[in-house]
Amino acid sequence: MLVSCRGNVAEHQSVTTDSVITQAQLLGLERHEAYTVATIRDPWKQGGVLHRYVLVPADKPLPANLPEGTLVRTPLRSALVYSSVHTSLMRELGMFGSVKGVCDAQFFTDPEVTQAVKAGTIADCGSSMAPTIERVIAMQPDGILLSPYQDATYGQITTLDIPIIECADYMETTPLGRAEWVKFYGELLGQRERADSLYAAVEQAYNTLKNSVAAECRNRSLKVLTENVIQGVWNVPGGNSYMARILIDAGFIYPWADNTSTGSLNLDFNQVLAKAQNADIWLIKSFNIHTYADLKGSYSLNDQFRAFQEHKVYVCDTNLTRFYERFPFHPDVLLREYHNLSMGRLDQLQFFKPLAQ
Repeated sequence: MLVSCRGNVAEHQSVTTDSVITQAQLLGLERHEAYTVATIRDPWKQGGVLHRYVLVPADKPLPANLPEGTLVRTPLRSALVYSSVHTSLMRELGMFGSVKGVCDAQFFTDPEVTQAVKAGTIADCGSSMAPTIERVIAMQPDGILLSPYQDATYGQITTLDIPIIECADYMETTPLGRAEWVKFYGELLGQRERADSLYAAVEQAYNTLKNSVAAECRNRSLKVLTENVIQGVWNVPGGNSYMARILIDAGFIYPWADNTSTGSLNLDFNQVLAKAQNADIWLIKSFNIHTYADLKGSYSLNDQFRAFQEHKVYVCDTNLTRFYERFPFHPDVLLREYHNLSMGRLDQLQFFKPLAQ
C-alpha cells in the first residue's frame, strides 16, 4: 500500500477551501489548488486517524512538498469495489464505467453489475475476506473501495501497492453525515461539482422534510419496532446510529433512543419483547418474509407483538427493491418513506409494503 507521497516535480501555490465538510464527523476534506487531502477519522479510536489520502489529478505533475498520506491519482478509472452502495453512487456520479471489478458478486442485485460480471466486463474478484489476488492483479485497479472494520488487515491486497480506499461512511452517526461522504467520492472520481450539487439538494430536502415532520407530528407519535430475530439474534439500530436518527426524524418513538451505540445492538427475543411489545408499527427488511404465516413460522413467538396482532407489519423485500443502494446517500428518500408509513400514506410507499395476510 502507498503510505507516503512527496513530490518535487512542480511548485505550486496552495489554496485551501474552508468548510468543505459540515455534517460528517469522520471525514475531513482540504481542497488545495493542486491537490486535495482527505482525512478519514478512526471510528473506533477517539482522536485517531484511520487513513489520510492525497488526491492529485492524473493529468497534472506531482506538486512539490505534498503532505504525508496515500497518493491517489484521480479520477479513478479502474476501481475494485466491495459494495453495491458505492457502485450505485458511482453510476449516479456518471462514473459507473470505472467499476472494473467487484468482490462478493453474489450479493450485488444491480442488474447492470450482475450482467457485466456474467459477461466478464466486470471482474469477479471473489470474496471480500480473501480476494482472488491473480484477478485483482489482472484488472490493474487504480483504487480499491472497501468498508473498513475494527482492526482490519485486508490480507494480501495490502501488498499490491494499490491505494485502499477505506469507506467508513457507514459508521457516521447522522443521515446527512453519511450522505456528505459523496463529496469524497466526487473528488476520487473527478466529479466534484456534481457531488457537491447532489449533497446540497439532499441536505435541503432532508432538513425541509424534517422540519415539516416536527410540526405535523407534534401531537402524534407512534412507537416503531424494526427488523426481526434471526438464528436467535435480533439486530436493531443503536440509539446513536444514523438509522435510529432517521426513524426519530420521521416522527417515530424509537425504543432504544437512549442507547449511545452508533452501530447495531445484538439482542435476544426477550430483550426486544420487553422494550417493544406494544410497538404500534413493525418494519422488517427481508427477502423471505411475505405473509404473517411466514413471520410466525420464522419464530413462533412473533405473534406476541401488538403490531403483529393488529396487522401493522410492513416489509421491504430486499430482493425486489434498491433499498440498500438508495438510502445511504439519499436519506431524504428514506425519511419520506418512514414518514409516509407513520402517517398511513401507504399509496406513496417506494420500499415497504403491508405484510400479506
